[in-house]
Amino acid sequence: MILDALTKGMRKTIIAGNWKMNKTPSEAKALLEEIIPLVKDAACEVVACVPYVDLATAVEVTKDTNIKIGAENCHWAESGAFTGEISTGMLKELGVEYVIIGHSERRQYFGETDETVNKRVKAALAAGLKPIVCVGELLWERECNITNEVIARQLKLDLWGVTEEELKNVVIAYEPVWAIGTGKTATAEQAEEVCELIRMCLKTLYTLEAATGVTIQYGGSMNDANAAELLAKTNVDGGLIGGASLVPEKFAKIIEATKPEEY
Repeated sequence: MILDALTKGMRKTIIAGNWKMNKTPSEAKALLEEIIPLVKDAACEVVACVPYVDLATAVEVTKDTNIKIGAENCHWAESGAFTGEISTGMLKELGVEYVIIGHSERRQYFGETDETVNKRVKAALAAGLKPIVCVGELLWERECNITNEVIARQLKLDLWGVTEEELKNVVIAYEPVWAIGTGKTATAEQAEEVCELIRMCLKTLYTLEAATGVTIQYGGSMNDANAAELLAKTNVDGGLIGGASLVPEKFAKIIEATKPEEY
């Protein structure tokens, strides 16, 4: 089976909001209540990844809706002397379904490495959570023309020991670090090129069938203005949305862009 437009329809399209360090519980409740009616007819999976203190509120507010809740990180240990960390068991008991792992801001500001990303991914999968695993190159790495090597290395290390069966519950988010929070966005062609590379790397690590089934998001400043063009690409199966996920109308427009033309 070739990686073409026909295979795209076999994959789940996922639009996930990454709220980062924004919104108190009361603000989260208000924001989600605005978003719920705007996305109730979504043609894709809708996820809101919110700060730890908002999780219980978010799960309660979105109960009986089509919005899934995700966390922004997790620890690899079930419990222990890890002050300030949150375990996968804690997330699971709250009703969380997804968790972002290895976001560039975690790597840049908090010392996250591919080794710790790998440990977190395995812990998330063992707990029945669906990890959104972030990979992406720095501007310097792109300018040095080593994007392919960087992405391949991250995938090999971040997914080390993850089985093909477990891979069915993994989402990959390509986030060129130079496009995170900068207002810069990879062109649709650049995004497609790397997302296709990711899929071919997964084919090498696993099988063509496994690679064909993995949802690959674009996570570099996707917004309401560029979503349709990005999502039209064969290997872009959704988005990990930053700032636009905090504006209900913009987030809803991105989700609307996932509907096929004949919808």
